Amino acid sequence: MTTSTALAQAAPFSTDERDAVYKAIHTRRDVRDQFLPDPVPDDVLRRLLKAAHHAPSVGLSQPWNFIVIRAQQDRDRVWRAFQAANTEAAEMFEGTRRDTYRSLKLEGIRKAPVNICVTCDRSRGGKVVLGRTHNPNMDVYSTVCAIQNLWLAARAEGIGLGWVSIFHDADLRGILGIPERIEIVGYLCLGYADELYDRPELEVKGWSRRLPLEDVIFDGKWQGEP
Repeated sequence: MTTSTALAQAAPFSTDERDAVYKAIHTRRDVRDQFLPDPVPDDVLRRLLKAAHHAPSVGLSQPWNFIVIRAQQDRDRVWRAFQAANTEAAEMFEGTRRDTYRSLKLEGIRKAPVNICVTCDRSRGGKVVLGRTHNPNMDVYSTVCAIQNLWLAARAEGIGLGWVSIFHDADLRGILGIPERIEIVGYLCLGYADELYDRPELEVKGWSRRLPLEDVIFDGKWQGEP
């Protein structure tokens, strides 16, 4: 096959198609507690993982793997590891900030019927990977792109997704048998949700707010704090 025959016509989406993409982006939420117990069908999960697997990756290295955790006893073990780290995390905040943190419901690990641990195999593609020669973190960034693909596809399917990051790395490795050479990038909770916050939950609950777009755009060169 020549390069010319591998090319396809480039064209904008129809208005409805375009609006659907933007709707998924703008209504995506980090779901922590609104999961329903309904199982996620295998064909739907397969579509989500296929979307993740179609993410861009540096040098087409595709460094990701997806560990799917369904058994309640396994999710309970992960939750106990999370809970220990979460108790430590609460102590890192002070005053009302600590109280607000403790009030957040972070029950996705046990309530969501499917958990997925997303990893990055930093040896995939060999010692020298196209596009990673001068920035070795590009493989991790690629894996994050896969998570975002999965997240947006989940939103389109009516499935909530929450990203859990409060763990001791060694605890999660021990539970899931992940070798030291593999990077743990994200632990995700997936399940149907019949309600989502109309704004990010942490904004609704006064933890933070979305910055104005104008505050994060610089023209031509860095214009923020030195």
